[in-house]
Amino acid sequence: MQTTLAREIALKGVGVHAGVEATITLKPASASTGIVFVRSFADQPARKATVSRNSVQATDLATVLGDRSGALVSTVEHVLAALRGLDVDNAVVEIDGPEVPILDGSAAAFVRAIDAAGVTQLKGRRKYLKVLKPVRVENGASFGELLPYDAGLRLEVEIDFPHAAIGRQRFAATLNPSVFRRELAGARTFGFLKDVERLRSAGYARGAALENTICLDDEGVINPEGLRFADEFVRHKAMDAVGDLAMAGLPLFARYRSFRGGHKLNFQMVDALLADRSAYAIVEAPRAVREVVGAEIGVATPVPVFAPDL
Repeated sequence: MQTTLAREIALKGVGVHAGVEATITLKPASASTGIVFVRSFADQPARKATVSRNSVQATDLATVLGDRSGALVSTVEHVLAALRGLDVDNAVVEIDGPEVPILDGSAAAFVRAIDAAGVTQLKGRRKYLKVLKPVRVENGASFGELLPYDAGLRLEVEIDFPHAAIGRQRFAATLNPSVFRRELAGARTFGFLKDVERLRSAGYARGAALENTICLDDEGVINPEGLRFADEFVRHKAMDAVGDLAMAGLPLFARYRSFRGGHKLNFQMVDALLADRSAYAIVEAPRAVREVVGAEIGVATPVPVFAPDL
């Protein structure tokens, strides 16, 4: 069955890129609402965007949602990963600033808040996007693939950074709430000290600090507490992928493989899947009788990049 939050929850903090403080409130929603972001403003009516392919405005260093009037809220991937990772199908996410708070740089605070609120079942049956045939996107040495898989969403994420503290790392697991809590939720965003001034002059990383970002200099990690996982970098990329794949609008029955990916590549994989109406079916969980092949879902064509988060 579909699910929603048992009660309202709120968190407050600064955005990692804009550096602006915002309060984000997650509220219960009825069946088939999906995840809806509502942005409030002091001087104009609130605007909203339902999480889907059509709501994505940008994927440079973070995932940005919006409506016909333009961008609404950025850096949505961590809260979306927490909702999708904990099997929350429906929620209204209200926010009074331009960017979701980065908190500690991971999805852990969102997971704790959702667990404290509880998740409740609704009457509507859950639907999934089931991948029927391989879909692949290549960009130089980077690539992504969505492959048929009948046991939910399997992640096989690999990165390769020319830095001694990172190098080549791989994470693989079939997603469920326990796996997400234990293996992915606590993995933090990361970036390089040498890039800070350039990013800030371009309007990014203005809220980045050692309290919310793993920072690396030429020698290694400079955060005094070190890493939470030996391979925290690839785990964070896998966590981001969970949030970015939520742009499909429904949870996936798929095996997702990526190499040297990021937000743009993750989103382009969703886009490529939905562009091929023979590549997926909409099914009811977990072994539905009815399948609606090639449902009408909009598409576009972004460009993937390979980069750290900051």
